[in-house]
Parts: sequence; C-alpha cells; structure tokens
Amino acid sequence: MALLAVAMMAGACGSSSSKSKASGTVASQLVMGGPPECATRSTCLAGLEQIYGLHFKDFKPLDAGGPLTKTALKNGDIQVARLFTSDEAISIDNFVVLNDDKHFQLAGNIVPVIRTAKATSDVKSVLNKVSKALTTADLMNLNKSLDIDKQEPVDVAAKYVKDKGLAGSATGGSKGSITIGSANFSENEMLADVYADALKGAGYSVSVKAKLGSREVVEPALESGQIDLVPEYAGNYLSFLDTTVGALALDQTVSKLQALAATKGLTVLDASPASDADAIAVAKATADKYHLSKISDLGKSA
Repeated sequence: MALLAVAMMAGACGSSSSKSKASGTVASQLVMGGPPECATRSTCLAGLEQIYGLHFKDFKPLDAGGPLTKTALKNGDIQVARLFTSDEAISIDNFVVLNDDKHFQLAGNIVPVIRTAKATSDVKSVLNKVSKALTTADLMNLNKSLDIDKQEPVDVAAKYVKDKGLAGSATGGSKGSITIGSANFSENEMLADVYADALKGAGYSVSVKAKLGSREVVEPALESGQIDLVPEYAGNYLSFLDTTVGALALDQTVSKLQALAATKGLTVLDASPASDADAIAVAKATADKYHLSKISDLGKSA
C-alpha cells in the first residue's frame, strides 16, 4: 500500500509538473483558429497536441482557411491559424508560415476522385489533362482572383480553362452526365468548376453541387452516388480514410489512397503538381514577439 501511495504521489507530481510546464509555453498564451473538424484531425489541432505537445489557450472553430479565419488572424482575435500554402493572403497580409519541423503535415497535391462507375477512359483523360496543367503558381494566382479580387469561382474557372486550352469545343451532353461536388471553401469550389468546364467542353452534361461542407459530408455523398466527382487533396484525404496513417511521400500517398478508395467504389486519378498543403501560420507581430519560425517554437517557454 505504501508503495502504491508513493507511486500515486509521484504520478500526481509528474502530471502537475507536466501541466505546469505546458501552461508556461508560448502556445498556452495563444488562441488557435481553424475549421470545426480541426479539433479532431491529425493534421490540425489533434496532431499539434500529439506530435508537438502543444496546448493552446483556446481553440475557435471558424472556417477552412477562409475569410473568417484570415480576418480573425489579421485582427488578432486568434494568434495561430490553420491556412493553406497556396493562399495569396499569406504574402499580402504578411502572415508567417511556421516550418513543420516534425513533419506532421501531409502531401497537399490536388487529385480528382471519381466514382469508378463514371471513370471511363475518356473522362480520366480529360481530368488527368487538367491535373497535368495545374501548377502551384496557377493555384496562387487563382486564389488571388477569388480572395483578393473578389471574383466568382465560376468566372475564375472559366477564364483559366480557356487560357490553358482545356475548354474543348463540344456542345451538348451526348457522352453522359456527371455531378461534381465541392467543399465549402472558394478554392475547392473553383476547382470543381474547372473540372466542370473541361468535361462540358469534352461533351458531357455536368452539374455542380457547391459548398456541400467538410469531408464528413462530401465523402458520404460521393460514396452513395449523390455526386460523382470531387477535387481532393491527396494527403488530407488519405488521413480522412485512414486515421492511423502518417506523413508520406506523394507517390506512397497516392498509392495507398488509390487502394483504399477502390474498396469504396472510387477511383483516384493522377495527382496534380499543384499543391495546397495545410499550414500553421501566425501574424508577423506574433512571430516577432515570440521569435517564431517553426512549429516547435510554440512549445518554448513564453
């Protein structure tokens, strides 16, 4: 009994010491903001806690790297945000992306995911051509048109498809129908419209269901056939399907993703060179105040 009491006292002291240590870190002084699902995602708050040992003062559920999150970071309502690396606001608003020095973020390359029943060789050819053309620089410019210039996703997509020679010249929908879904942020809406315009130009009848929500909504809609196609992000999609997976190289990510998706009646097409990875960012004033350049710096003593 005495040994048990000593052990319990030691455990209590250790727990108290650990909690005390966490409460004195830079992270403990800061509020983090991100999409509601961030709290349980291994690529967001849950991963920051597990891999980096970070515990923030508070977490504010906002949106997926959208205007709510960026405005809150700019105004100081939050001090740490989950953004996307292709967001033009990072340079315009002088946000500082912290280096992921423990490599917990996943490959952000964009991949079309389509129901296998709709994945004919012609459809795959059209979509793979889009993926091959799309670069990260393109994505940043497109996001500037959306977020800074306040253009509509459908208009930004139409211009891009035309400028890149992806529009085609077919009229009507003689080749069949395809329904495309998107998540509830502007980049993903725009990518869905890019796929739509390319497929329309190839002779397909296309409808778009935009702003469906997070993967928790989009994925069931895809598997059930309510939608046929979505623009996805390789690493994050893989971690959604397999919560135990860690960060992998792009080829390994796509290989695992294709195998998992196949069991659900889905086909993952070629990954685009365009990458929009998750990023942990802070305002420059916060980075300067706490001397932050990498994520692990948030664990330093305040």
